[in-house]
Amino acid sequence: MNTTFITRLTRAMLPVALLAMTAGWQVPVQAATNCAGGTCVFGGTGNDAMTNEEARQSKEQWNETQRLRAMKNQRNEKDFSKYDNAIDLRDKCEASQNINAYWEPNTERCLDRRTGRQLMAP
Repeated sequence: MNTTFITRLTRAMLPVALLAMTAGWQVPVQAATNCAGGTCVFGGTGNDAMTNEEARQSKEQWNETQRLRAMKNQRNEKDFSKYDNAIDLRDKCEASQNINAYWEPNTERCLDRRTGRQLMAP
């Protein structure tokens, strides 16, 4: 009767023990890397607090620089689109059949010579 109890206890505890052993092995492995935000910085053993802090600061600086670069590129694309649209409108205005249409370079609009109003479709 005693061996039956030990056998049942072993069968019941074996999956729990394997799960605990697997989880115990994964925690140090994941703690050794600093991959929280997508930019991974590997710092050797991972035990040195100063190294981890330097890696965190480096990652933070990289993310901030990347964000600023993206904002600058977006602004350049927006300015280029505005400039490109103005050139297209100027070309349409100058090629217009309307003899009263003229291009105002300061406001970048196609205006009517008689009224001074903007022409919608030159």
